[in-house]
Amino acid sequence: MATLQDIGLSAAINIISALIFLVAFAILRLQPFNDRVYFPKWYLKGLRHSPTHSGAFVTKFVNVDWRAYIRFLNWIPDALKMPEPELIDHAGLDSAVYLRIYLLGLKIFVPITLLAWAILVPVNWTNNTLAKSNFTYSDIDKLSISNIPLGSLRFWTHIVMAYAFTFWTCYVLQTEYAKVAAMRLQFVASEKRRPDQYTVLVRNVPPDADESVSECVEHFFLVNHQDHYLMHQGVYDANKLAKLVKEKKSKQNWLDYYQLKYSRDQSKRPMMKTGFLGCFGEKVDAIDHQTAEIERLSEEIAEERQRVRKDPKSIMPAAFVSFKTRWGAAVCAQTQQSRNPTMWLTEWAPEPRDVFWNNLAIPYVSLTIRRLIIAVVFFFLTFFFMIPIAFVQTLASIEGIRKKAPFLKVIIDVPFIKSFIQGFLPGIALKIFLIFLPTILMIMSKFEGWLSISALERKSASKYYIFTIVNVFLGNIIAGAAFEQLNSFLNQSANQIPKTIGVAVPMKASFFITYIMVDGWAGIAGEILRLKPLIFYHLKNFFLVKTEKDREEAMDPGSVGFNTGEPQIQLYFLLGLVYAVVTPFLLPFILVFFGLAYVVYRHQIINVYNQEYESAAAFWPDVHGRIIFALCFSQLSLLGLLSTKHAAQSAPFLIALPVLTISFHLFCKGRYEPAFTKYPIQEARMRDTLEQAREPNFNLKGYLQNAYVHPVFKGDDEDEDEDFMNKLETDSVIVPTKRHSRLNTPVPSKVSAGSSPSLPDAVIHEH
Repeated sequence: MATLQDIGLSAAINIISALIFLVAFAILRLQPFNDRVYFPKWYLKGLRHSPTHSGAFVTKFVNVDWRAYIRFLNWIPDALKMPEPELIDHAGLDSAVYLRIYLLGLKIFVPITLLAWAILVPVNWTNNTLAKSNFTYSDIDKLSISNIPLGSLRFWTHIVMAYAFTFWTCYVLQTEYAKVAAMRLQFVASEKRRPDQYTVLVRNVPPDADESVSECVEHFFLVNHQDHYLMHQGVYDANKLAKLVKEKKSKQNWLDYYQLKYSRDQSKRPMMKTGFLGCFGEKVDAIDHQTAEIERLSEEIAEERQRVRKDPKSIMPAAFVSFKTRWGAAVCAQTQQSRNPTMWLTEWAPEPRDVFWNNLAIPYVSLTIRRLIIAVVFFFLTFFFMIPIAFVQTLASIEGIRKKAPFLKVIIDVPFIKSFIQGFLPGIALKIFLIFLPTILMIMSKFEGWLSISALERKSASKYYIFTIVNVFLGNIIAGAAFEQLNSFLNQSANQIPKTIGVAVPMKASFFITYIMVDGWAGIAGEILRLKPLIFYHLKNFFLVKTEKDREEAMDPGSVGFNTGEPQIQLYFLLGLVYAVVTPFLLPFILVFFGLAYVVYRHQIINVYNQEYESAAAFWPDVHGRIIFALCFSQLSLLGLLSTKHAAQSAPFLIALPVLTISFHLFCKGRYEPAFTKYPIQEARMRDTLEQAREPNFNLKGYLQNAYVHPVFKGDDEDEDEDFMNKLETDSVIVPTKRHSRLNTPVPSKVSAGSSPSLPDAVIHEH
């Protein structure tokens, strides 16, 4: 069991590590040759140019201005200086609201920490229960609820504090939910025109022997949305074509490199090997070989493009349908389209850059089966992962090392090494084990068939959160192998589970304190240093960068990583709320995390990360729901703990807390969640009216024409792509209907996909 000395050593190690990372960052960011690593967002916006292009040779790589080093900590006030409205313009609402999660942590835990230390710590400390007992305990336990004697009236203090913490947390949550909902509505109202505001995705288009999918879609929407339907774009299974286009771009990049190399030294033609990674195989002329490969791929792409266009199996029973107004799109996206609720399913289309094109080719009927398979796989992954984690945690303890490696006994009994093992090793071991988890969970979410990158990240975040609760939290609280824990839960009555967890919670406070310092202090400081991207960028720049395009790809910072970042933050909310009443000593460590993380991620969002999409903070209901879960979990674990403390008179008063918390959650869900799932008709009509007054002659059809065309059909300068785009447009100009509609259409539909008639029998020809 870790003592205050062990915690102090761990804190010293992690504080020193964090300071080293921060100082290293402050110095490295000043060097010109690192500029693209620490300020890539400004390069992507075209507002910053490489300082290595000018000046003396030394100044291209090293900053020789001594005054810059005096101001090396200026990045902190600079990160906090940008006001939130400007931050939203600069980085988007998603990034700004993501930062508010850290602020939410500070708003919740600063008052809770002050109250807990002012009231609960003295109440716990002024007992000598543990001193009189025969149990092994640490100084931390003296500050916890474990130091209160059985049946003591002092437990009333903890119950009153549990109510106070709950009411304060709910108040802050409700205030923040209202604020974020208002920010979302304001953002949507003030935002510039976007294709997804006018477009819905329709899926499960019923097969028709007389009409193609395109004809069927147009016919249906002309009948049922005749005044608002504008055009539609079919969905194709173009995954094979996308692979060929990607391969051709790679070959073209290599050709550019070899041509550039030859232009610099024409005395010798560049050579290459055709085998694996260019290390094996026949040696050939590089320019001729790459040219031949590009020609071969061009032919394959042309053939595949023709196959996609002509093969009915490549045309999916789905389409992106665009409307003349936001009002028309809102009505379509939020209503049932046919008598059969499984057909003509409509939902808001993701914005074009948010679409995950690979999953559009997945048949709708297979989605349920895919998600069932992943649910089973995820269940086994979660519980099987407990086994190696439990094994590593055992090895990372003094007793485990003595048992497995008795010859190390002399070394591990040295006070410094013993403190290091107990105060640092378990946290770092757990952190290493979780490195590969996000990739696995993202692959699982892609297999489930979600259609947007934002949805993939939210679903991966949900899985990560569940995994974290089971393995990092419960897995470390409750000793024993995974299936022993599962078996013990299954074989005990439901009212015994809170008791089991409640008893174990205070015992693991010291472990979670070390975990917070490793992951939340040193980990966050390591995040701003960007050591891995720094090394990778310079390796790529030295060995792989052949063109300016390569340099941009090597510099690509990626996005903030909602699928991993948000679940990790939620673990800190859970730890803070669970231990607020039980072991208040942990709370200051949580506060340091939220404060440091807020500053660091504000800097990263302003200067580094480039968000791939904009969901207008659609993830906030998930954030709110997980904090509510953490609150209920903390209440039930406290109830379970008090039920073992002979506090029969006071414990029942806690039963009302989960009921009140869930009622509060249902209120927030009804009051604020619609702002994140629906688009108010009133709002849509208002936007339409304003824009029609400002731009009465705006060509909406031209604006939307190619917005939802698969990227592989948007070639940079390829004639084939242009021909295919023209073909798509030509195919959709006049769609003859081969029979009268089953939906009692007055006349067969012959209307342009790019226009919508005011009368059902209108015929529009566009040439």
